[in-house]
Amino acid sequence: MNKSTVASADISFKNLRRLYIFALLTIAITVLLSQLLIQYNLHSQLSDSKIINISGKQRMLSQKLTKEILILNFISDAKNNKKEIKSANEIIELWKFNQNALEKGNDSLGFPKEKSKELSDLFVAIKPNFNKIVQAATVFLHHKKLGIQEKDNQELVQIILKNQGVFLEKMNEIVGQYDKEALEKVTLQSKTEYAILGFTMLVLLLEFIFIFKPTNKKVETLISKLLFSEKKALKLAHDTEVISEAKENSVKELKSLNYAMENTLLYCRVAPDGSIIHIGEKFSKLLQYNPFLSDKTFAEALSPIEKEQNFLNQILLEKQRTGWQGEIYITTRNEQSIWLDLSMVPVTIKKDESELLVICFDITERKKAEQEVERLNTENTTDKLNQQKIISSKIVENQENEQNRIAKEIHDGIGQMLTGLKFSLESINLEDKEKSAQKIEYLKKLSLDIIKGVRTATFNLMPPELSDHGIVSSLAKLTQELSKLTGKEIQFYNKTDFDKRLDSLVEINIYRLTQEAINNALKYADSSHIIVQLSHSPTLLSIIIDDNGKGFDVSSVEKKRNSESGMGLLFMKERIQYINGRVFFNSIPGEGTRITFNIPI
Repeated sequence: MNKSTVASADISFKNLRRLYIFALLTIAITVLLSQLLIQYNLHSQLSDSKIINISGKQRMLSQKLTKEILILNFISDAKNNKKEIKSANEIIELWKFNQNALEKGNDSLGFPKEKSKELSDLFVAIKPNFNKIVQAATVFLHHKKLGIQEKDNQELVQIILKNQGVFLEKMNEIVGQYDKEALEKVTLQSKTEYAILGFTMLVLLLEFIFIFKPTNKKVETLISKLLFSEKKALKLAHDTEVISEAKENSVKELKSLNYAMENTLLYCRVAPDGSIIHIGEKFSKLLQYNPFLSDKTFAEALSPIEKEQNFLNQILLEKQRTGWQGEIYITTRNEQSIWLDLSMVPVTIKKDESELLVICFDITERKKAEQEVERLNTENTTDKLNQQKIISSKIVENQENEQNRIAKEIHDGIGQMLTGLKFSLESINLEDKEKSAQKIEYLKKLSLDIIKGVRTATFNLMPPELSDHGIVSSLAKLTQELSKLTGKEIQFYNKTDFDKRLDSLVEINIYRLTQEAINNALKYADSSHIIVQLSHSPTLLSIIIDDNGKGFDVSSVEKKRNSESGMGLLFMKERIQYINGRVFFNSIPGEGTRITFNIPI
């Protein structure tokens, strides 16, 4: 290459460098602007989701406050009243704070002060109802704190109940408006992102047309010139002696390569009509084919079966220009079935002369291994299905036993008490006031027993604590009730003051697992002391049940899948998997058992 060519190439590369830098900067700026816009919108949407969450929480707090007021209105126990009054006052303060933050904005919560006209009108409309509820609840709690029992309290309760329904309706409208506005923001963000995407694609198209395509042509031209110069230099640099030596070395290398291919690879050269030009020694041994004594086609050499030959001939006919790669199953002359990974590569020797280079790999052992793996997988699947059938039947059996137990409890306990209540009511003689008074007192006691029985039955089915207050409160209630019913020492500790609500499916499964563990400790381990501990980290909720029972050998029980104890452990594992948790069993015969449930939160 002369100096003018070099100078011209240098100038061209400088221009290309500048164009590339411009193109990359354009793409970088577009991506940066897109990310900034997305982050801004995501931040705005996080604020919207928090506002919608707080708005929904306001509805819950209004219902909770009304519930607390109603409880205080019907309960006269002074000791419990203090606790309930304190709880109701805390609810009012939180309710007022949230409503003020929603209406006027709050910097710490990230709530905007400016709102749409629709939201402002809705907050103006809801404010009278909110103020009436707050005012009436505050006066009612003040009366209760002073121990005043007046008719005005009933009027205050009616004011709260009247305005509470209206407040829920209007708060639903506010939540709907927030949701509508958030949807509009998301729609706008989506359109903006599509616009940025379209602009980016346009930039890439322009760069391809005006930068990459011209660059490719110039590089190809330059490489062609360089290759030409290289060939010319090699031709001038080498003399006849060097060329002869190079040829001799090449022949030696070809011989070595040919020997290696003959003895290591299954390869063959095939003409377009299917006849064998050359077949490697190792390939001919595998097929028991002698090229010096036979002139069979490639398909006939591979297999004596006509169906397999037709398949191979069809591949040769259709793929001789494009090549082919795949797995084939053939039967050799000694009736041995083998699998080959076969590749056909079209090779041009001279102008208008071509052939196929066929390279094979014997994958028979691999195929056998795959079939064995498939067989084992099928067996494992069958075992799992059988195990699942056993689990399902056991679950149905346990459900039936539980239903029978509850039905018997209602029939033998509550049913008989109701029958006694009916007969006692029928036997009351109002003319005999003394006996009537005695029977009425008896009926009061019987009614309390019936209420207690109904509560016990409903508690076993679905504890109201779980849906109203969450897992912590329901576990505390569970241990308290079971301790009273059994007379055993059952205690609950919330070690890390966990107070969050979880998904309802997660909470009911945690409750049932804990209930199952405690019942097992009472029923099978003869435990007199049971401790339930709850703790948590930012990502994990842990529940530990310790008992001082007789314990068991964990490994031996897990092997007995058909026994009641073995199925009990299996049921716990199956149930904990539904909520992506894990269970650990630690037990020492004669000393006690520890069961640990870990659930992600």
